[in-house]
Amino acid sequence: MLTIRFDKLGLRPGDRVLDVGAGFGRHVYECARRGAHVVALDYAADEVTDTRNTLGAMVVEGEITADKLIGVLRGDARKLPFPDHSFDTVITSEVLEHIQDDVAAITEMVRVLKPGGRFAATVPAWFPETINWKLSDEYHAPKSKGGHVRIYAKTELRAKLRSAGLDVDGYHRAHALHSPYWWLKCAVGPRNDDHPAVAKYRKFLEWDIVEQPTSTRVAERVLSPVLGKSSVHYATKPRAETTGTRP
Repeated sequence: MLTIRFDKLGLRPGDRVLDVGAGFGRHVYECARRGAHVVALDYAADEVTDTRNTLGAMVVEGEITADKLIGVLRGDARKLPFPDHSFDTVITSEVLEHIQDDVAAITEMVRVLKPGGRFAATVPAWFPETINWKLSDEYHAPKSKGGHVRIYAKTELRAKLRSAGLDVDGYHRAHALHSPYWWLKCAVGPRNDDHPAVAKYRKFLEWDIVEQPTSTRVAERVLSPVLGKSSVHYATKPRAETTGTRP
C-alpha cells in the first residue's frame, strides 16, 4: 500500500533516494523497482532488520538488482549521517508526527536533498486524527510511548516545509477506507487487535490491498479528499549554483 504518488516525484532510474522512517520499507521497495538507488533509514531496530531482509530477498528473487540497494540503517532523523546534497529525492511517510523537534528533522532532510530535488512527506490528516485522539488517550503521547505528539493542520506542515527552504507544489489526501479502521481501534482500545470488529475490518483492508476492486478504488477517490487518513505534501528544493545539482 503506497501513500505517496510516484508520478509526482519525477523519479528516474539511477536517482538516489532516501526514505526517512522507512518502517517496513513499502516505499523503498517501489523506489528500487523503479530503478532508483535507495537508502532506508529508521529509528526502530526491528524494522531496519525486516526491511534489510526483505530487500535482500528481492535481490535473490531478481525483483531488484543489488546495486539498487545502497543501505538500510538505523538512525535519527534529526541527525542524518549524510553529507549535504546527497540525494535526488527524500521521502518521509507517517514519521514527523512522532518527533518532538519536527523542525530539526525537516531541516536535516532538506540539507541532504540536492538543489532541484524532490521531497514528499505524509502525516495523519487533521480531521481523522482529531477523532482518534478524542476516542483514546492510549493512541497518542504521553500515554503511548513513541506515539503521535501532535496533530498537523495542512497549513502548519506546509509552513514548516517552506520555512526550511522548500517550494511546496502539491497536495492530496489518501486512504479514506483506513480512517474508520483507526476510529474503531481507538474506540475499543488501540492495542485490542483481537476484537472481532477490528479483526474483520483489518481482513477487509488486507483483501482490498491485494485485490484492488473497482468499487473500493472509486470509493477511495471520492472519499479521500474528506476522509483520507493521510495528508500528503510534495515540494522541490530550489536550484542553486551548487555542484551536485540535479540536471
